[in-house]
Amino acid sequence: MNSNSRAFLLGPLLKSVSRSFYLTLRILPASMRDPIGLAYLLARAADTIADTSLIPPPRRLELLLSLRAQVEGTRDEAALAQIANEVAGQQAQPDECVSLERLGDALAILPQLSANDAHAVRDIVTTLTTGMKFDLRTFPDETSGRIAALDEMSELDRYTYLVAGCVGEFWTRMTHAHMPGVLKMPADTMLARGVRFGQALQMTNVLRDCARDLRISRCYLPNTLLARHGLTPEALLDPATSAQARPVLCELLRDTLDRYRDAVDYTLAIPAGAIRLRLACLWPIMIGLDTLVLLAHNDAWLDPDRVIKVKHNDVYRIIASSMPLAVSDALVRRWTERRIGTISAAIRP
Repeated sequence: MNSNSRAFLLGPLLKSVSRSFYLTLRILPASMRDPIGLAYLLARAADTIADTSLIPPPRRLELLLSLRAQVEGTRDEAALAQIANEVAGQQAQPDECVSLERLGDALAILPQLSANDAHAVRDIVTTLTTGMKFDLRTFPDETSGRIAALDEMSELDRYTYLVAGCVGEFWTRMTHAHMPGVLKMPADTMLARGVRFGQALQMTNVLRDCARDLRISRCYLPNTLLARHGLTPEALLDPATSAQARPVLCELLRDTLDRYRDAVDYTLAIPAGAIRLRLACLWPIMIGLDTLVLLAHNDAWLDPDRVIKVKHNDVYRIIASSMPLAVSDALVRRWTERRIGTISAAIRP
């Protein structure tokens, strides 16, 4: 593969399919961009396969595992063509089609990375696809009219590790590899906090998207938690249940805020002098906490027409305001604790 193809995949194509993540990627130190960008591109293609509802779940799982096998080292041009033929044509966004059609080129970048980076990329894609496999095996077909829920809080914790917490580990390993000595805390501490950082962001998605997920047969709120409040997954389909289910939301928000505190500690273990790396961590925290502020004040959080999201203009506002914050531990603490305090006040019993 020539350099122009690699530049396209990790430049314009990645930008078109990654939206706000691309902003984070571009602020990273240069040596970290290619392995992290490639991992995102491969994981995004896997996610597209897993989410293509016009293909039956068992077949999606076969295609997903086929891609994973090739990421792990078994190149199969016929299998790649099959993925492109079956999945690319189902996509509404042209860039998603291109990312599936160019999977072979993306896989060709792997051996161009250092051995350690290539191993880390394979490992993170394998773990993320395990989370996608869990979704496909746990939940009914999106058109089935049935809902399945996780059973225990431990399942939710495991799920958020597989689809996001592992990214915190990957990010930490990339930092240790490309910026040795920059992190101020022991490696084990940073890895554990990295997991909770990723889980905080995924829990934000779970709570924000709950109403829509219910309508595609998925309830990530555990049955044991719902039962304590006299609820079932089916009851959550009624937006009027928002008030009765608010204690569930509040309990999960409190747990999520604890994880955000670890995310802040993670970020402040990065010296202010490593400003690019610190900003790359600070931006998702700020966007995530602003999302939780909106969610904590949403009295109709189970109404799919009232799902909240931080707007693009607000993302750019956050990025602009982060610049003076990032150089000061005290300012970062003050901003994040103020947001956490606002959320805590809104969900206080």
